[in-house]
Amino acid sequence: MADTVQFDLVSPERLLASVEATEVQIPGTDGDMTAMADHTPLITTLRPGVVRVSGPEGDKEYVVTGGFAEINADSISVLAERALSREDMTQDEFQKMVDEATDRLAKAQETFVNEPGPVDDAAKLLADMVAMGDQIGLSTPSKVPAP
Repeated sequence: MADTVQFDLVSPERLLASVEATEVQIPGTDGDMTAMADHTPLITTLRPGVVRVSGPEGDKEYVVTGGFAEINADSISVLAERALSREDMTQDEFQKMVDEATDRLAKAQETFVNEPGPVDDAAKLLADMVAMGDQIGLSTPSKVPAP
């Protein structure tokens, strides 16, 4: 049994991480999970949250807004819609993410008046974004509407 796996985190803009990891905590859509070496193959979607990577070089955190993760016995690949190193996350960056989620909800409410699915999805995205901000210690703007 191997002690480490190859971890890669990619966003549309760039490769954020490519390191050996002993464990990776992932904010899955269906719940948080931890993946380690020899994990059963799995693909899961991500919700907004924090990916935590532990390895021989220490611990690192990344803020993601969604995407998916592919996990297998010797590698973990996270393809994020948007990702930033936790240390690069600022109140301004968080505000931009919340504004985008708020806009998505408003557009869904306008477009899908009698179709709750897309509106519910957009409301959940906004709620997950706000929860992520609380988790990483960034304040939630007071103008965020209740989903």
